[in-house]
Amino acid sequence: MLARVASASLVGVEGRRVDVEVHVSSGFPGFTIVGLPDAAVRESRDRVRAALLSSGFRWPQRRVTVNLAPSGVRKGGPGLDLAVAVGVLVAEGEVPAEAVADTAFVGELGLDGSVRAVTGIVPMLASVTCRRVVVPAACAAEATLVSGDGARVAARLDELVRALGGSAPWPVATGARRSPAPERGPDLADVRGQWLGRRAVEVAAAGGHHLLLVGPPGSGKTMLATRLPGLLPPLSREEAFDVARIHSAAGLPVADGGLPSRPPLRAPHQGTTAVALAGGGPWLRPGEISLAHAGVLFLDEMGELPAAVLDVLREPLEEGVVRISRARASATLPARFLLVGAMNPCPCGEGVVRGACRCTEAARARYGRRLSGPLLDRFDLAVGLQRPDPADLLGDAPMEPSATVAARVAAVRLQAAARGVVHNAAIPVSRLQELAPLSAAAAALVERRLRSGDLSARGLHRVRRVARTVADLDGRHLVEETHVAEALQLHAARAALGPQVVP
Repeated sequence: MLARVASASLVGVEGRRVDVEVHVSSGFPGFTIVGLPDAAVRESRDRVRAALLSSGFRWPQRRVTVNLAPSGVRKGGPGLDLAVAVGVLVAEGEVPAEAVADTAFVGELGLDGSVRAVTGIVPMLASVTCRRVVVPAACAAEATLVSGDGARVAARLDELVRALGGSAPWPVATGARRSPAPERGPDLADVRGQWLGRRAVEVAAAGGHHLLLVGPPGSGKTMLATRLPGLLPPLSREEAFDVARIHSAAGLPVADGGLPSRPPLRAPHQGTTAVALAGGGPWLRPGEISLAHAGVLFLDEMGELPAAVLDVLREPLEEGVVRISRARASATLPARFLLVGAMNPCPCGEGVVRGACRCTEAARARYGRRLSGPLLDRFDLAVGLQRPDPADLLGDAPMEPSATVAARVAAVRLQAAARGVVHNAAIPVSRLQELAPLSAAAAALVERRLRSGDLSARGLHRVRRVARTVADLDGRHLVEETHVAEALQLHAARAALGPQVVP
């Protein structure tokens, strides 16, 4: 007897359809799985057998061969257990073949016959075209994001068989349609003083510019960085689905009531490894870089991260993806994010401005070189912060809230979209003259900085993009001298990281 059941496996953040073919024939009893299974799939033999027996079904005392098609693609994870068990039951006549037609099954089986949750439900179900999908009850919320009314749940194998046979109704997907709780993050109104820092995060959000904050401990770097996602526009439907499938593949919770609406914020510890940042492992799971897709990646204490870990950022910042290649598989993970870095001006943290620095010139130079030139070159904005004035901290004057700033940011993003770019940081060099025209005074200022050597050719392009954002926030089409001067000020802190750094 031959049965064919649809399922899916996960590679990186992409699902791949798998057709589980089960053949039960006469011969010496045995169970064989072919089609490039990994260790977790091979071990499904024992899980499926115990689950069938615990659910009151017979295990065939004949030869059972399971083929995972296409046979040339490696399959991993325990999510194929449910499809294998259903295939055996169909081949043995316990379940009619027409009951599983145009139906995909994804789930792990427990030895007691329970159907357990697996990671990556969203991308796996997106890879199948079946009218109906059956998933563990714990994955109902994620399944409805992709399959809608075609999603079915199963808590136990025996309940699933009765539902397929029509002798019992399908279990109710409890909680799969809950309304999402309102998502609110920290407000920019909490940041008192720090006018330059507040302006920097506004410009970064409006233009999509990567931001580096340099200042002593207690200067508000973390407060500013964690409030930046609240200034960004809500996710588009395409971005929201990408975020949902990435988080699903990583085993993180996905919004129960629908797709996520707020850009994600990821803030890995400075002890993170290159693999944790970029992704990888046996199943090529996404790392922190991909989890920050369409949102903000905040790296606090960047100066404490090893250079090899920081250099992992260079390809994603340039191309918007992370490419992972292994001997047996490869994956391309989405990674288009806004990078916000924070670091002290020197190892002791006090810096040279306050006159309390305990570091030698050599120690400061080594600390500044922790960030390589190519990585520093990706930061459009680099702002030096000092501890806020006590009068600002103790004052009761209301500060501008995130909602007001976010409205200005949204207006600038709409202007960028009208120009045909996602944001101003993505303006190509070939269109800078068209999209960021300089006034005569602004052009003269730029020329003086170029001739003095304070500005490089690449720095010129960066300054013009930032100046375009500043002009948009000011409601001007022409980039004026004041806009260029502010753009120059907003990356002046790079000089504090070492004399070898050129803007």
